[in-house]
Amino acid sequence: MKKLFLILAAALAVTPLAKAQRTATPADKIRLPEGFEIELLYTVPRDVQGSWVAMCQDDKGRLIVSDQYGGIYRFPIPKLGEPLDPTTIEQITYSPEGAPKRGEQEATAPQELNEELAKLPKVGHAQGLCYAFDSLYVVVNSRNSSSGSGVFRLLDTDGDDRFDKLVTIKKLDATGGEHGPHAIFPTADGEGLYVVMGNQTQLPEDYTHARTPEVWGEDQLLPSLQHFMRGAEAPLGHMARIDPEGKTWDVVATGFRNQYDAALNREGEMFTYDADMEWDLNTPWYRPTRINHVIDGADYGWRTGSGKFPDYCTDTFGTVVDIGPGSPTGVCFGYGAKFPAKYQNAFFACDWSYGKLYAVHLEPKGSTYTATFEEFAAAQPLPLTDILVNEADGAMYFTVGGRRVQSGLYRITYAGDESTTPAETVPGGEEARAERHALEAFLQPGAKEATGEELDTIWAALGSSDRGIRHAARAALEKQPVANWKDRVAGEDNAVIATAALIALARVDAEHSSAAILSKATSFDYASTKPRQTRLDILRSIMLTLTRSGQPADGQRAKLIEWIDGVYPARTPEENRDLSAFAAFLDAPFAVERGMELLANASGQEEQIGYALNLRYLKDGWTPELREKYFNWFVLSGNYKGGARLANYLADIKKRATESVPESDMTPALTELINTPPKDSTPQFTLEPRSFVKNWTMEDLSGDLGVGLEGNRDFANGRQMFGAGTCYVCHRFNGEGGAVGPDLSSAGGKFSPYDLLETIVDPGAEISDQYGSSIFKLNDGTQVIGRIMNMSGDNYQVNTDMMNPSATTKVDANTITSIEPSPVSMMPPGLINMMNRDDVLDLLAYLISGGDPDHELFDE
Repeated sequence: MKKLFLILAAALAVTPLAKAQRTATPADKIRLPEGFEIELLYTVPRDVQGSWVAMCQDDKGRLIVSDQYGGIYRFPIPKLGEPLDPTTIEQITYSPEGAPKRGEQEATAPQELNEELAKLPKVGHAQGLCYAFDSLYVVVNSRNSSSGSGVFRLLDTDGDDRFDKLVTIKKLDATGGEHGPHAIFPTADGEGLYVVMGNQTQLPEDYTHARTPEVWGEDQLLPSLQHFMRGAEAPLGHMARIDPEGKTWDVVATGFRNQYDAALNREGEMFTYDADMEWDLNTPWYRPTRINHVIDGADYGWRTGSGKFPDYCTDTFGTVVDIGPGSPTGVCFGYGAKFPAKYQNAFFACDWSYGKLYAVHLEPKGSTYTATFEEFAAAQPLPLTDILVNEADGAMYFTVGGRRVQSGLYRITYAGDESTTPAETVPGGEEARAERHALEAFLQPGAKEATGEELDTIWAALGSSDRGIRHAARAALEKQPVANWKDRVAGEDNAVIATAALIALARVDAEHSSAAILSKATSFDYASTKPRQTRLDILRSIMLTLTRSGQPADGQRAKLIEWIDGVYPARTPEENRDLSAFAAFLDAPFAVERGMELLANASGQEEQIGYALNLRYLKDGWTPELREKYFNWFVLSGNYKGGARLANYLADIKKRATESVPESDMTPALTELINTPPKDSTPQFTLEPRSFVKNWTMEDLSGDLGVGLEGNRDFANGRQMFGAGTCYVCHRFNGEGGAVGPDLSSAGGKFSPYDLLETIVDPGAEISDQYGSSIFKLNDGTQVIGRIMNMSGDNYQVNTDMMNPSATTKVDANTITSIEPSPVSMMPPGLINMMNRDDVLDLLAYLISGGDPDHELFDE
């Protein structure tokens, strides 16, 4: 019979390395909070054992690890203070019938054993490992593996501590790359497993159930811009629950980009760290890497290109906290670690590209969570791949590696003065979570149709102020026969309930109910409707209806245009982005004029791109002056900085805009303007040029921080100054902007006006380790200053200009003699020198307000 067995890696160690072995990043180069210590336990011989990307523990407490492009290894964890003994590392390989038995292998000469090993097909290329149900589950993500991508199970049927049976749980259609199937881990009830899959993994055709309502759609009113994964359609990027034998495949949630791992807290709630699309930086559809609370039935809104759902959409479930740019890999909770209490309860998230391990501190908020985060461990380079806590010794272990970069195994322990007594669970949210779970019961396999009384409960929960409960109620409603509840919508007077129901009805029955949805949605007194989320929900119900049912009938179309005419433009850019799309889709007579007015007054490149995108297909309504202003914007935007595909996106918009110009309007002057290349200069985010005012100092402005900020500031101007000062290039603020610098959305609650002003006037006064740069000194005497953004083998891609995220320099790791922190901030000074005093104070008030136009600092 065929047999799986383990061969001692000590025999492998005699294989000569192709070149001298480099060490993984030394432990003394890794920053940690006070009281923590770190050991480099093992530098992985890359030409023999590859680059490790996944890790788990078996029932004997041994570590099992996997090379991204090769084999799987296991070994006992060394005692505290001791390094890993390489001779204890064993490799899992597949042995055909007739292979030498274990005793015979140990008697074989190393050279002969290596020759024999080379003939054996390996079980490997794993990006997910889990020891459960007396077996090792292996998630393979590789086009080149002999097994293909999928979930596999290794069993030891005769109890000799050697796996001897391989079972295919599920073959998966992963179209390639690193966005395929990833982690696998046990469910909270101990009866099944969760599998984590990125957005290049197709939903299995034979999935047995979906907790998400099976009404997935792209929901793009105008064609999206696509440069990666062209034509990819939802549902992609999903989590599934399976039974130990793989007979069931229950889709828990969808709409992730490339979440590599997930973990459960003590309450059984799931959390993951999802990826951004770095090519999209500084576009309105960019989403930073983020921590998601994974709830049943949710669609997290990833769509290819410009089609991603904004977080505020009620038919998605937003982020717990945005982290920033990066490459998410392994995650775990700190349970079982002999750490101070706040770190025991923390959710640890690994970032591969920037070399950071984040400690995310979750706080219950109703049925879901909010969070803050801190940099827990960091170095350059430190390409973290997976992480776990060994409860036997109370230490945390993580691996670095991936893409054939130098791999290693590390251990973190705590030696400080704080108590490491097992921490209690963070209290709060128990009743709200129970209410959400009761609604989610309608999403489970075998759930029965809701009774009349149960339908009343679901309906009432649509009005909850708790986003998790409201989401669960909408998903539960969509699972019910639409005939059982659609007639309730017209008579519902509660706007919060009605808008959630309208969104549900649009998703499940827009084709037959479009007239009723549009009639109800436009019946509200939009301008006086509060909160803003309810207005956004009104717009979302209209958006979904139009995308799923097409152009309304002439009478309904005229009424809708009349309604839009009365509410557009609205007060916030989120509303205007949707309203400008409606006006363009319906070819409203005012679409061009109002869209161009918004474009001219928009504060930053993301807002501008959104309006330019919606204007691109319009043929009518243009005057020569408006066309000139529109195509002048393309000259201006040619200097905008962002991700690697920003220029392509802008070129696509311009191409469609040019094609929409009638031949009769294509004058020589307009043709010349269209062909005008942008001038190579610093990005300017206002259509009106600005001039130097003053080299502002703290002494000039600090006296205005009292009376000057008391209730007389201009919100709109503050927002414009955030763009004029190029703040959006690097900083995230209320879902807009770049992410290479700190997110400033909550800066007003963390810093005093004086401290905020100082960081603007003198950005080098204090440099956070999290956003600092490094000096890479090379063996030819030169140096490169910046931050590592990506890696492959021995090559590092270093971003050298914070204002231009796609500006990178390739550095060969073999030429680096040292890496040291840079004492100079990557944020340049003088960004407010083209503002007058009121502009600076309006900007400061805008930051303090968190972007709230109703804040007390602003005029009514």
